Amino acid sequence: MPIAKTELSAKARSLLPSAFNPFIYKKLLLTVAGALALQSQAVIAVDREDVRAHVLPNAIVAVADSAQTDSIRDSLVKPWLNEYSESGSPLSGLQAESTQSVLRVPMRVDRFTQGKINIEGAENVTLYLNGVRVSGTGSEFTLNLETGDHHLVALVEGIEDWSAVNLDWQGTAEHDQVNSDWPSDWRLSAAQLYDAPTVNGVDLSADGRYLVMRKSWQQNGEAQSELLLRDLEENRVVYRWNNTSVASFAWHPQEHKLAYISDQKVQVLDVNDLSVKEASSALTGANGLRWLTDNTLIFSWNKTAESESSVTKRYQALEDRWSYFRNVSQLYTLALDTGVIAQITEGGSGHSLLDVHSSGERILVSTRKVDYAAPPHFAVEAFELNLVTNERRDLGTHRTFNQALYQGDTIYVTAGPEFMEGAGRAANLSDDMLSNNYDGQLYQLAADNSVRALSREFNPAIGGVMALGNGDLLLRVTDRDATQLYRYDTRNNRYIKVSAGVEVVDQVTASQHSFPRIVIGGTSATEPQKLVSLDLQEGRLRELWNSAEAYAHNDLNAVKEWNFTNKHGDEIAGRVYYPHNFDENKNYPALVYYYGGTTPVQRGFTGRYPFNLWANKGYVVYVLQPTGATGFGQEFSARHVNAWGEYTAEDIIQGTEEFLAAHSFVDADRVGHMGASYGGFMTMLLATMTDLYSASMSHAGISNITSYWGQGWWGFLYSGEASKGSFPWNNAELYTQQSPVFHADKVTAPMLLIHGDADTNVPPGESHNMYTALKLLDKEVELVEYKGQDHHIMGREARLNWWATYMAWFDKQLKGEPEWWNHLYPEAE
Repeated sequence: MPIAKTELSAKARSLLPSAFNPFIYKKLLLTVAGALALQSQAVIAVDREDVRAHVLPNAIVAVADSAQTDSIRDSLVKPWLNEYSESGSPLSGLQAESTQSVLRVPMRVDRFTQGKINIEGAENVTLYLNGVRVSGTGSEFTLNLETGDHHLVALVEGIEDWSAVNLDWQGTAEHDQVNSDWPSDWRLSAAQLYDAPTVNGVDLSADGRYLVMRKSWQQNGEAQSELLLRDLEENRVVYRWNNTSVASFAWHPQEHKLAYISDQKVQVLDVNDLSVKEASSALTGANGLRWLTDNTLIFSWNKTAESESSVTKRYQALEDRWSYFRNVSQLYTLALDTGVIAQITEGGSGHSLLDVHSSGERILVSTRKVDYAAPPHFAVEAFELNLVTNERRDLGTHRTFNQALYQGDTIYVTAGPEFMEGAGRAANLSDDMLSNNYDGQLYQLAADNSVRALSREFNPAIGGVMALGNGDLLLRVTDRDATQLYRYDTRNNRYIKVSAGVEVVDQVTASQHSFPRIVIGGTSATEPQKLVSLDLQEGRLRELWNSAEAYAHNDLNAVKEWNFTNKHGDEIAGRVYYPHNFDENKNYPALVYYYGGTTPVQRGFTGRYPFNLWANKGYVVYVLQPTGATGFGQEFSARHVNAWGEYTAEDIIQGTEEFLAAHSFVDADRVGHMGASYGGFMTMLLATMTDLYSASMSHAGISNITSYWGQGWWGFLYSGEASKGSFPWNNAELYTQQSPVFHADKVTAPMLLIHGDADTNVPPGESHNMYTALKLLDKEVELVEYKGQDHHIMGREARLNWWATYMAWFDKQLKGEPEWWNHLYPEAE
C-alpha cells in the first residue's frame, strides 16, 4: 500500500515527549521547528502486510561467523532475487523458530525518489535492490530509485522477536514517497532490457537439420554467452563450444560438417561423431570461411598495415582518416587434407568474396577503388574469377554496389537505383529528382553484362539477399517501419511476402535443399525477441526460442498506429507508445522521436532507444517516419537528397502539431524531442525553427554540415548521397542555411547535447560547436560526453547511465523534477 506520511514508526513515536515538561521546553521548540522545516524527513513504516517472508532454516555455523560470509549470503537470497510474485508469508503474522529469513517488498515510485530504508529487529541485514547488493552498514541503507517498480530483497539474521522486525522509509524530501503494494504487472526497467537474453547469431546446415545459435545475456553486471549446436529434428542440443568467441561458421553444402575459426585456427566439426579436426595453424586476421569443394575452403585474410612513422601520418587519400584503410585483405584457399594455403587474389586495396558458385569452380569478387570523380566519391569493381582456368569476367565498375550472388548460373546484384546508369530508377521519379542510392534494388545480370531491373515498382528497400535451394531468392527488406522477408520467385518474376512472425527481422538463415527451411530471429513493437523456424513449402511457423520469459512479470505498454497526411499528400507513418496504467483523463508529457537519415525508425522491442521504457517513465511517446526514409518507395526516399532536413523538419513539425490536436491527454506545453546522428542534427535544426518543443536532446548530432563533411570518417561518403553534387563552393546556401549552428540564436528551449568523445562517425566537435554557440548566447544548454565511446554508447554501465541521463533531463524540463538530474550531475561546490 502507499506508505502514508502519518504512519510513524515505533522508533519515531518514541522520540516524541509524552507530556509538556518545562525543562525540555527549549528542546521541544527546536524539535517542532525542525519538524515543520523537515516534514519530508518523517520516518514512515512500511506496511508489514506487504513484506513477504521466506523463513530459512538455522545454520549450523552462523552466516556472520563463516569464512565465506558474502558468498553464503548471496546464495541464500539468490532463489528470491527474480521472484516477482506475492509468494511467501506476510511479515505481519510471521511466527517462526528460525532466526533468519529472506524478506521481499516492492518499492514503487512515480518519480525519481531518494531516501533511506531502515530494517529494525535484526542483528545483521544484507540488502539487495533489483538483484544488486546495496552497500551500507548496520540496518540503514540509502536508496536512489528511478521511476518504476523496484524489488527490494533483504536477508535478515539474528532475529529474536519477529514482531519487532520492521521496515521504515525516510524520504529525503516531501515528495520522496514509495508504494509497497504488490503490482499485478511490473514496469519494465532499463537493466532488465539490457540484461535480458538475446540470440545474436544463427547458422543453419544445408539440409536444415542443425542450427548453430549464439545466445548472450548479462548476469550480475557481467556479460555471458552460450554457443551451441541444436538438432531441430530431435529438438536437442548436440554440441556446446567452451570457447564462445568461435566465429566464421560455414556449413558443408552436402554433409554435416561445420568449419569455423577458433583461437585463430580453422577447425572442422563432424557432427556425425562430434570429432573436431584442426585444419590450420594460427591465421591472424582470417575470416569469412566458405566451402569450395569437399576438401577446400576459401577465406579472406587481412594484413594490418605497418605504421610509416611514430611521429607523423601522411594522408594520401580521404579514406586515410580511417584507421584501417591501409590494411589489405586478399582471398586464399585452404586444403583440408594437407593444410596447404594458396593466395588467389592480389593487388589494389584488397578484395572481398561475394559468393561461390555451387560447382566450386567460380567465385564473385569485388574491390573498392579510390575514385572521387563523381558521387558518392568511390567506386566498386566487380568480377567473376574462374578458379580452374584463371579467366576473369569483368562485371563493371559501379558507383553504387552492395551485393552479388549466384542463383544457379545466374548472377543477381543489389545496388541503388542508379546502378548501370539508372537502370533501377522508378518510373514515377521526375527527371530533376536524384535517386537515393540507400534505397536498395534488385538486378539480374545477363552473360553480356546487360542488366535487368527487377524491383523498380517494389516499394520496400532491399537489403540482404540469399539464394534458396528451390531456385528462388530470399530478400531481407525495409518495409515501411519494419524489416521483413520476401521471396522473389525467379520463374514468375514476383515478390511473395514471407510470414516471419515478427515485425523486425534481425537475423535469418536458410537451408539449401529444394524445400527450404528458414530460421528467423526478431522482435515486434510489443514483443521481445524470439526465434522461429519456417517450413517455406508448408508455411508453418515453429517457435524455437523466446525471451518472453524474462518479461513474464511485466506490463508491456500499448502501442497504436497514428499516421497523418503531410502537405505534399504523403501519408507519414507513426506510432504512439502509451504510459503505464494509462488514463486518458490525465495529462501527460510527451517525447517525439525521429531519425530522418534515410532509414526509418524500426518497430523493434528494444535497442539503443527503448520507447517502451520511456513510456514506463510516464511519457506518451510519438515516433514518426518523415519524408526521405527508405521502405516507402523511391519517390519518397529521393526527397532526402540535397534537402538536409528541409522536408523532414516540415513533417516533424506538422506531425507534432496534428498529434497534439488528436491526443487531448498530452500536455502541449510539456513536449520534448530527441534524435541521434542525423536525428541529432534534426533536433538541433528543429530547435532553431520552432518553439513547439519545451526541451531538446541531441545525441551525436551534426551542427555544421561542412565540418561533418570534411572531418567525419564517412562524412564525404554520406554527403555523396545526402548532398549529391553539392559542395560548399557550389551550394553554400545548403551547407550554411541548413546547418543548425548558423541559426543558434533562434533556439528558445533548453538543449542537452550528448556525444561519445571518441566518435569517428560524427566527431564530438559537432556538439561542441552548438554548445559554444548556445553558451555565448546565454541559452540553457548542457553537454555530456562519454569517455572512450564512439558513435554508439556501448557497455552496460555506460548504456544505463546514458539512458538515465537523457530521461533525467526530460524529467527536469518537462515534469519540473530536477532531482534525478541533480543526483547524476550535482553542481560543483
